[in-house]
Amino acid sequence: MVSKFLVHAKDDYVGVATYDIKKGEEVDGIFLDNNQKSSLKAIEDISLGHKIALRDMKKGEKVIEYGEPVGQVTKDIKKGEHVHVHNIKTMRWQ
Repeated sequence: MVSKFLVHAKDDYVGVATYDIKKGEEVDGIFLDNNQKSSLKAIEDISLGHKIALRDMKKGEKVIEYGEPVGQVTKDIKKGEHVHVHNIKTMRWQ
């Protein structure tokens, strides 16, 4: 099994693509903190290094990565969707 995304912590809402992921592709990933495996279907193309949603997220919700809130959802996000500046904003300067 090739892991096409990595997840930093077990409670994260996003994974990071380790390969380019194509819309409609069933992809496998792995959690770095416990080696748990995960699979999901990409609903958009996701470039290497970009984030993929591991769960549905609602506008206004915080995005968890590294076990910490890293951003806020600016429009609803579906599981398998590309997560980037078009649908989240950073919490760094809030």
